[in-house]
Amino acid sequence: MIDNKTLIAYAQKAMSNAYAPYSKFKVGATVLTKSGKYYTGANTENSSFGATVCAERNAINNALSCGERDFVKIAIVSSSGDYTYPCGICRQTLIEFNPKMEVIVAKNQDDYKVYSLDELLPYYFSNKDIK
Repeated sequence: MIDNKTLIAYAQKAMSNAYAPYSKFKVGATVLTKSGKYYTGANTENSSFGATVCAERNAINNALSCGERDFVKIAIVSSSGDYTYPCGICRQTLIEFNPKMEVIVAKNQDDYKVYSLDELLPYYFSNKDIK
C-alpha cells in the first residue's frame, strides 16, 4: 500500500499541471483505491467560474473512468503552502464512495494532517437518504 508521504508527492506533481490562470491557486490531489492503484487530479479553472473543476473531483473522475469505485485515501496539496481542505462539493462527491475515507491535507510531505471524511462532513447526505 502506498504511504501518505508518497501520495502527497504524487499530489504535488499533479498540482504542477493545474490550470489556474484566474486565482493562481493551484491544487493537486491523489486518490488511493483499495486495490492499491492511485489516480491524480489538478484543478482546472474556467472563465465561466461555475465550470471550474477541483483537483479532488478530477482525481475521483480519473479513477472512475478507469473503473475504480473503492477509495481509501485522498491527499490534497496547494500552492498556498498551507493545509487545503476539500470544498463542500468535493466532500459530497467523496462521501458518495466512502464516508470513512482518509483525507490527508498537506503543507508538504513532512507536515500533514489526516482526517476521516465523515469528520469533515458530519451529518452528510447519502444514498441512504433517498427513499
